[in-house]
Amino acid sequence: MHEPLFSRGLSVLPLKIHVMREFFMAGGRQLSYLDFGGPGRPLVALHGHYNEASAFASLAEALAPRWRVIALDQRGHGESDPAIGYERDDYIADVVAFHRHLGVGPVPVLGHSLGGVNAYQFAARHPDKVSKLIVEDIGAVVDCDWSFPTRLPPRAPSREALVEALGATAPYLECSFRQRDRGWGFSFGIDDTVTSQKALNGDHWADWTAVSCPTLLVHGTRSDELAADHARNMVARRGGLARLVELAAGHVVHHDAPEQFAATVTAFLSEPG
Repeated sequence: MHEPLFSRGLSVLPLKIHVMREFFMAGGRQLSYLDFGGPGRPLVALHGHYNEASAFASLAEALAPRWRVIALDQRGHGESDPAIGYERDDYIADVVAFHRHLGVGPVPVLGHSLGGVNAYQFAARHPDKVSKLIVEDIGAVVDCDWSFPTRLPPRAPSREALVEALGATAPYLECSFRQRDRGWGFSFGIDDTVTSQKALNGDHWADWTAVSCPTLLVHGTRSDELAADHARNMVARRGGLARLVELAAGHVVHHDAPEQFAATVTAFLSEPG
């Protein structure tokens, strides 16, 4: 099932690529994704909390036409259905179903924050499905602030009012803005996000060290989520299979340094596997 992207009322996206909104069923729920199209090789992308597939629009345009970005709206985000559970195994099961639905072989997988943990856990548990791994600014041990979403405004009378209420965080969340019957809010549920963030916290070293494919870890030097020492330790514990690139950015590297991030990803993907 598919329909033109702009019929869903999403934020402005690049015009150089033909984007389609697609849907599939997994575990009795409907999940959605954006296929940014083109003739290139597929690259699966997994967003972080407070975002959705459209967060990768600029990256998809930068990687085209060599790479065709296909980005999942993860459970409870974007146009995908909310869920009862947001545990680690729940997210990984969705990625498995997504990979099966796409019908691709081993494919590069990129993930940011929540999506980064989902990506490396998927790669660790299903090594035959991942050819290369790109993890954007998240650690092997996660201790994120789950209280942040409780401070978000549940709704606002207008888009402008929502932007004003969010202040400096607005540009990082705007891809998830939605107009509802009772005003403007988000495409994710605040309570679900708290549940998901609590479930994300923990020690995931076993999965990180089990990944067997070439891996790129991108760290934002101003990140409040991934410490530089931890990032270097992650790479060291993977031996020659992982490398670290540090860019002048905060936690959302693809937003703060889009050109440098795209160039780094392109260079990594261009290397022999």
